[in-house]
Amino acid sequence: MIRFEQVAVRYADADRPTLSGVDLTVPEGELVLLVGPSGVGKSTLLGTVSGLVPHFTGGVLSGRVTVGGRDTRTHKPRELADLVGTVGQDPLAHFVTATVEDELAYGMESLGLAPDVMRRRVEETLDLLGLAELRDRPIATLSGGQQQRVAIGSVLTPHPKVLVLDEPTSALDPAAAEEVLAVLQRLVHDLGTTVLMAEHRLERVVQYADQVLLLPSPGAAPVLGAPADVMALSPVRPPVVELGRLAGWEPLPLSVRDARRRSAPLRERLAQITPPAASAPIGPVTAAAPAAPPAPRGGLLGRLLGGRRTTAGAPAPSEAAVVARADGLGLRRGRVEALRRVTLSVAPGETVALMGRNGAGKSTLLSALVGMLEPTAGSVLVGGLHPFRTAPREMVRRVGLVPQEPRDLLYADTVAAECAAADSDAGAPPGSCRALVSELLPGVPDATHPRDLSEGQRLALALALVLTARPPLLLLDEPTRGLDYAAKARLVGVLRGLADEGHAVVLATHDVELAAELAHRVVILADGEVVADGPTARVVVSSPAFAPQTAKILAPQEWLTVTQVRTALGPARSPETGPSTGSPA
Repeated sequence: MIRFEQVAVRYADADRPTLSGVDLTVPEGELVLLVGPSGVGKSTLLGTVSGLVPHFTGGVLSGRVTVGGRDTRTHKPRELADLVGTVGQDPLAHFVTATVEDELAYGMESLGLAPDVMRRRVEETLDLLGLAELRDRPIATLSGGQQQRVAIGSVLTPHPKVLVLDEPTSALDPAAAEEVLAVLQRLVHDLGTTVLMAEHRLERVVQYADQVLLLPSPGAAPVLGAPADVMALSPVRPPVVELGRLAGWEPLPLSVRDARRRSAPLRERLAQITPPAASAPIGPVTAAAPAAPPAPRGGLLGRLLGGRRTTAGAPAPSEAAVVARADGLGLRRGRVEALRRVTLSVAPGETVALMGRNGAGKSTLLSALVGMLEPTAGSVLVGGLHPFRTAPREMVRRVGLVPQEPRDLLYADTVAAECAAADSDAGAPPGSCRALVSELLPGVPDATHPRDLSEGQRLALALALVLTARPPLLLLDEPTRGLDYAAKARLVGVLRGLADEGHAVVLATHDVELAAELAHRVVILADGEVVADGPTARVVVSSPAFAPQTAKILAPQEWLTVTQVRTALGPARSPETGPSTGSPA
């Protein structure tokens, strides 16, 4: 269905091709998962299939890409619209109309389908993606995850033969992601649709792939093969694969079910060891990581906390130690009661993960904490101030927000200019922001325009801009969208360092693996209300929706991450087959 013949793509002023030596075929009726580190050209490869590369993005495309026999060099995206449906990383850039139902119908209307056909397909898609209750809602009022489902639905209604999806589950809660992936499987298995999908959250999707296409590094030739074979050599891999490598399981498991079937000896050995109270870092392990979050440093912060932690069952913080507090918070957004009776406190040095389904109120709560929205009931205090009633210039010294759309914070023409402005605004020494960018985003030149960065790279840049001011309270809304596992590891390292220094971190996330690695507490919201609030292990292990893969495999023991297991087992032989042959991811 899709044929790449010696395809290479090079953009103006780039010192090397973004893609090179792509020569392969994607068969009809298969789901092919595209994987690789951030910045290796995954979005560019997807763009060559839809015709966006080079017709829209520019650059030089050499070689040949054909989809259903049509050459994308001679067919522009509008001439491929009946054949190829595309959803990019940013759903907002996808929308044309104002309401959900109109957006689902727009693509079919453009193709001239009959009204009765359009009506039937809209109803089918509303049901498939759980959007029926949102059919009349303005798209601008939806959460990021709801918008992503609408974007996916709008390309499903014309019934294209090929679907090209870039990070389709990145903004979805675990249950919604499962629903979308089930729909894609049905299209592949029952209708013979070809799906080419790039996704960083491999723990969600790798078990559904027929084949995996690996781009190992920028410009390197891709590798296409069976999922287990490619995961064995991929530099990015999900926790279930990492645990299989540690245990020496062959072939490597791709799903929790496969891993649990083989995990009895490992669980028996770990039953003799008490899991640590908090998680260790993601990624390469060169030394044993601390088993619990480091105690706060001395000085004023240490005296405020009185040497106590607010996590893992520790006593609640005193009033003096609270950075932010919401009491009986209620907030309406139009017709929607987004928050109801929310009571929450956050202490210095504490990392809190807000979780819950799309539309539960996580982003609204962050907006209330930063002062973007006015409470309709109850109160919010941050640093002793009411955020909505305080001048933004004053609040920025107390709280920083990295929104779901990092481009909202990016205005300059180059990375260097963004960093210089951030240093000036924060009163920080010159080079402070650039040092953070280098830590989070190594290898990006100063002259790079922010729009030329990938979605994950833009997010890392926006985070560096906010961190330059080193606010006592840091809020992050879906901070791992577009980040691969290595980039996530760097992010976790930075956030752990901030928590060490006494900064409070609150992140709204659907990334259960991130919460397991980083959060001291998890707060679950449902329909605007807090339904769970407690230590991470206690909350997520008991939740089928929000448990990380390691917890599901090793339940009922409270192991959350592969790194915890690796550290607990130590340098001894692996549980079943001797020394592990896999290197840490």
